[in-house]
Amino acid sequence: MANFDVFNGDADGIISLVQLRRAEPRKAKLITGRKRDIKLLDRVDAGAGDYVTVLDISMRSNADHLHRILESGASIFYADHHNAGDIPDHPNLQAVIDTSPEMCTAMLVDDCLQGAYRAWAVTAAFGDNFPKLARAKAEGYELPLDALARLGMLVNYNGYGGSVEDLLYHPADLYEELSQFDTPMSFLNESKAVFDALEEGYEIDLLKATHADVLDKSENGYVITLPDSAGSRRISGVYGNQLAQDNPERAHAILTAQEGGYLVSIRAPLKNRRGADTLALQFETGGGRSAAAGINHLPDADLDRFVKAFRAAF
Repeated sequence: MANFDVFNGDADGIISLVQLRRAEPRKAKLITGRKRDIKLLDRVDAGAGDYVTVLDISMRSNADHLHRILESGASIFYADHHNAGDIPDHPNLQAVIDTSPEMCTAMLVDDCLQGAYRAWAVTAAFGDNFPKLARAKAEGYELPLDALARLGMLVNYNGYGGSVEDLLYHPADLYEELSQFDTPMSFLNESKAVFDALEEGYEIDLLKATHADVLDKSENGYVITLPDSAGSRRISGVYGNQLAQDNPERAHAILTAQEGGYLVSIRAPLKNRRGADTLALQFETGGGRSAAAGINHLPDADLDRFVKAFRAAF
């Protein structure tokens, strides 16, 4: 029997698995990548008797390989909050799916574990830009919220890039670091070198992002472009989250230049966290959830169409 742990390389995916493996230690093949590497089930070669855990990647984007793995006889536990499409009715599938705009995968896992690792779930919620959810779930736990918010944001920051070579840590390696600790507080106390490396990279990249070019601006929306660089690709998502927090009634799009087009991060207004996935799915490589979505490659020729669609969506 073989085990596979398949997870998004952002804070929500990594920390969802941290919780599960603290509760249920298990040797498994780790399958992950940068935040936008979501079609991960095509890397799973599972068969009868094998067990596959899937966290924080769209079921809709992995539907064909999900069916393949189920038909092979493997069992699957699938937890996610992205656009799921049609959820198969199969005896080997346990699906914990909630696509409501105020939910993240780590909190779904937290519910399954009855709050056993709540501090980690709170950290993930902060990292995935759900501060209201994080604070609500932290009530009564006396947690250092500012420190957990910072850690969650930095873990999320590490997941963004055009390739894993852009990242400061491979998500599997960062998972291995975090998963050694029952709480994020213990990690912060005992693994300061990792935290400091993430923070230094973030501060450098953020300073450069504040000088971004504004492509389109209105009361309802804000579209900026960043230059083609590893730092731009790393900062694009968390900078979008920061802009969303600072301007909760406005939608945002961060377009990072790449060969022949742009890498796009979309944030719906925090006051109405809907529409980001609908917008992204109008483009060939788009996907995500209602509050936050992205396009892996927006061709130069589609730039005007995107801006018009962005204005119409928000």
